Amino acid sequence: MTAPHRVLIADKMSSRAAEILAASPAIEVDVRAGLTAGDLEAVIADYDALLVRSRTQVTAAVIEAGTRLKLVGRAGIGVDNIDIPAASRRGIIVENAPSGNSVTTAEHALCLLMSLARNIPQATASLKAGKWEKSKLSGHELFEKTLGVVGLGNIGRIVADRARGLGMKIVGYDPYIGREAAARLGIELATLDELFARADFITVHTPLTDETRGLLGADAFAKVKPGVLVVNAARGGIVDEDALLAALESGKVGGAALDVFSSEPPPEGHPLIAHPAVICTPHLGASTGEAQDKVAAEIAEQVVAFFTRNEIINALNIAPVAADLGPQLAPWLDLSKRLGSLIAQLARGGFDSDRNFIDELSVEIIGEPGQLGATACTNAALVGLLQIFLEGPVNEVNAPLIAEDRSLSVTEVKRKKDRDLASAIAVTARFGDTVHVVKGSLYHVADRVEPRVLQVDDFVVEATPRGHILAVLNEDRPGVIGRVGTLLGEREINVSSLHVGQDRKGRGTALALWCLGDEAIPADLVDAVRAAAMVSRAHVISL
Repeated sequence: MTAPHRVLIADKMSSRAAEILAASPAIEVDVRAGLTAGDLEAVIADYDALLVRSRTQVTAAVIEAGTRLKLVGRAGIGVDNIDIPAASRRGIIVENAPSGNSVTTAEHALCLLMSLARNIPQATASLKAGKWEKSKLSGHELFEKTLGVVGLGNIGRIVADRARGLGMKIVGYDPYIGREAAARLGIELATLDELFARADFITVHTPLTDETRGLLGADAFAKVKPGVLVVNAARGGIVDEDALLAALESGKVGGAALDVFSSEPPPEGHPLIAHPAVICTPHLGASTGEAQDKVAAEIAEQVVAFFTRNEIINALNIAPVAADLGPQLAPWLDLSKRLGSLIAQLARGGFDSDRNFIDELSVEIIGEPGQLGATACTNAALVGLLQIFLEGPVNEVNAPLIAEDRSLSVTEVKRKKDRDLASAIAVTARFGDTVHVVKGSLYHVADRVEPRVLQVDDFVVEATPRGHILAVLNEDRPGVIGRVGTLLGEREINVSSLHVGQDRKGRGTALALWCLGDEAIPADLVDAVRAAAMVSRAHVISL
């Protein structure tokens, strides 16, 4: 019986996560919330997956110590506490749970917006202090005002939808959404500068990345409408706190509502917290019971899917594939990987045995696989190739980084159709002046989907890329097939199928692919085939 996959929950989260994990016979779960950094490094080698919230720092040291780790999961959306580049280099998948707390976080942003517009926290404090300051605490109406939404992911879209219900005009910025898609959401897409110039209120809903750090800084505040109100319920650091303080002091920004800070908890005496035009909460965006149950359940279900069905959901360091397209794409990924392995074996140990690596890889995705997941197919081909050249672990997560480290140029070409095939994958490898090409497609046989290799260099063939294949280049003359077949028969090696392709350039050569299934081929037999009359090259390919 296979040992269960061990999962460590290292942060306090809803019990739903442990319940879902424990219900799977394939998983053994430990809950050890509150581990120190040193403790986590000491125990992580015993686990296949690690689940955290925002407290635990999944550093490069933790990842290096996690020799069994295959998956790191974040119960929530933000992953700035996880060293994703370090995880990627180790081939560890990083997943988050982006939808479970979307509504709760969006609602909190809107609460901050309305509280800021109407000075509700200040009015509450004033009244509790025995004062009655109606004129001093006059606010702003939201109706027919312009709300600038920076970031139109799940949360930004919910904020925009709810704000439209309040009668606000929505202007949005997101470099990853088109105008037509934004228009369907009732959002007018704009550049950042246009948004700054027009918005009466600005709310940010982007992840914290190198591109978004300090996005609302001194340059941005110089472009905003005087008196604009700013809300940040996303991640600390997106708003430059020093620049915001200066804009508040100058009056350019009329007020700010903050749920997040660059350092949490913020240091005592933080000037923004003390500022009379700032209202703030201690990172409460996702802090509702409903949201905590949802994100815990979401990430736990993703872990179960990964270890029981090999499904990758909400991964942040691998090419995304829509969940409903996974079953359709899987055979294409398998074919791509086999083609990558095939072309690597042709280069390394076959027709160019002096090669230690290749210089360029091009993956052409034609028809259906391009619609399902072109980049996923490219990465799968790259994995198949690198696994032949390298001894260490290679998967779809770290393959692009390994290629980059080795200066291997990888090109992806996507086409709607081919001259000969409606759907296919073609892989081209170049090393120096030598180029190899392999192409394959899928055949539907009864109730099965079968991969086929249809081209090897200039030879048209039709072979199933599985098991051991004896590839023989020879003069296109009678007697060669008989001689090779005799050599195999003398060793009692069964041939499951034979596929012969003639050189399309008319040079009088042929390529024979002797498919031998699981039959091992002794090295001296391969030598005997190479020594046969009219045979120029022979090589064993294992797929």
